[in-house]
Amino acid sequence: MSIEIGLLVAISGLVISYLAYQFNRTKSIKTDSSQSASQNAQIKAQLDYIGKGVDEIRIDQKATEKHMVLLNERVTRVEESAKQAHKRLDKYEKRELV
Repeated sequence: MSIEIGLLVAISGLVISYLAYQFNRTKSIKTDSSQSASQNAQIKAQLDYIGKGVDEIRIDQKATEKHMVLLNERVTRVEESAKQAHKRLDKYEKRELV
């Protein structure tokens, strides 16, 4: 009878240990999944922030491109004006030499 009680205690100890292991394993899985959801939310927030930054950079780049086009037009006009001024100076110098 004492052997039977010993076996019963040993088997029930194994069952309780197994059930405790299963409970803790599912608990750790739930904890990991909640941490994962939190990390996913943080990553999503960071990606949104990066996306907004990229959009702002694109807007700034378009404004810079427009400004460069205007500057190119002004430089072209200044170069044409300088060219005409040089021609007038050349004519003036030729008159002075004659």
